[in-house]
Amino acid sequence: MLMNVKHTVTVNVSFIEFNYFLITADAPWCGHCKALAPEYAKAAGMLKAEGSDIKLAKVDATEESELAQEFGVRGYPTIKFFKGGEKENPKEYSAGRQADDIVNWLKKRTGPAATTLTDVTQAESLIADNEVAVIGFFKNVESEDAKAFIKTAEAVDDIPFGIISDDAGFSKFEVAKDGVVLFKKFDEGRIAFDGEISKEKLLTFIKSNQLPLVIEFTEQTAPKIFGGVIKSHILMFVPKTAKDFQDKMDQFKKAAEGFKGKILFIFIDSDVDDNQRILEFFGLKKEECPAIRLITLEEEMTKYKPETSEITAENIITFCTAFTEGKLKPHLMSQDIPDDWDKNPVKVLVGKNFEEVAFDPAKNVFVEFYAPWCGHCKQLAPIWDQLGEKFKDNANIVVAKMDSTANEIETVKVHSFPTLKFFPAGDDHKVIDYNGERTLDGFTKFLESGGKEGGAPAGDEDEDSDVCMIWLQSNFTIP
Repeated sequence: MLMNVKHTVTVNVSFIEFNYFLITADAPWCGHCKALAPEYAKAAGMLKAEGSDIKLAKVDATEESELAQEFGVRGYPTIKFFKGGEKENPKEYSAGRQADDIVNWLKKRTGPAATTLTDVTQAESLIADNEVAVIGFFKNVESEDAKAFIKTAEAVDDIPFGIISDDAGFSKFEVAKDGVVLFKKFDEGRIAFDGEISKEKLLTFIKSNQLPLVIEFTEQTAPKIFGGVIKSHILMFVPKTAKDFQDKMDQFKKAAEGFKGKILFIFIDSDVDDNQRILEFFGLKKEECPAIRLITLEEEMTKYKPETSEITAENIITFCTAFTEGKLKPHLMSQDIPDDWDKNPVKVLVGKNFEEVAFDPAKNVFVEFYAPWCGHCKQLAPIWDQLGEKFKDNANIVVAKMDSTANEIETVKVHSFPTLKFFPAGDDHKVIDYNGERTLDGFTKFLESGGKEGGAPAGDEDEDSDVCMIWLQSNFTIP
């Protein structure tokens, strides 16, 4: 059932032979790929046991680089779904990385959006076999409400839907009239939708209730966390081994009850090696935990830090209430200004000296916003040093860099690494994004043209550029 795909012959034959085909592109050294492997194999076994005609395969993208390039593989693992024997326009896999998630997503893509449940036993099995399940109770499956329910099911990839119409089902689950119930193996166990049934309202209801009041951030839960409708997240960093761990969790969960649907409460084990980059992103060290931080994931990511480090339900509620009322000021990280920040051709900027240097009305300033762990930043480093050397004697041009994992600027939002921005001389605080070639020649022409050749208005970044996306880094590996 699970096949190793090789380029040309085997790939072409597979696409012709199989109606539904899921392929994962991975790398032997990728930790996330290794974590996915047993779940991917388990999913293949589950489908085979059911007699499904869906085939799962994998390809080593480090060996089959042309194949990886053909299908736009930019990170590991990348999972794509091919339907109807067609290689064109494959669907990106968008659910979790547990076997059940994979199987449920595939069933939604290849079968009816909502399973018709003919009796109570089938409904009970759907609920028992899944962490979360949604059942529509409709006497008339052709009603407008039932149709809205089906449209909702078609739009949700990671949760199984069922629809039941017989009286025994209504009686068993104590449903008095047509409606929708979300069943889950955590928190309150079930919750009924209340209101006028529409696709939009049902989607909001499901997205707001499909996750626990407090969810642990892991590789498996990351897609659900980032893919949800709740874009305000409060994070508690605490080691699971701490003696007062359960007390902290109880306080955190108690606070979460009043912000359901508004703020997602996330717990992060600060002792886990894979989570250290997240701590770094929030300017934290293991010895500083337990700690609380809040972040918004709207168009611009903004972080907030509570005034007190004491983790109690009362303090967390006060903090979250101030946030929802718009009374909090963003927390901006900054390192201290190095004594030798301007000693070398490439100047070192931090939060505390950025505005003074970058917005100097007499200077044209070209800044690289980087992350120490970013592979693309490391590749750029020697070229950036050459650029600084080339313009070190030019009194009007400053080449600089800033570690954006440790420094943040209110007026400049960095969404990817490396980000290159040009601050031309003048008093209008104008910012130009660099979108040209990352070569010494490309940078030189850009600077000599005053930011015109290779530049774009700030915020007009190329979404398809080969960059390392921040904050999502814990969810995939980029070569």
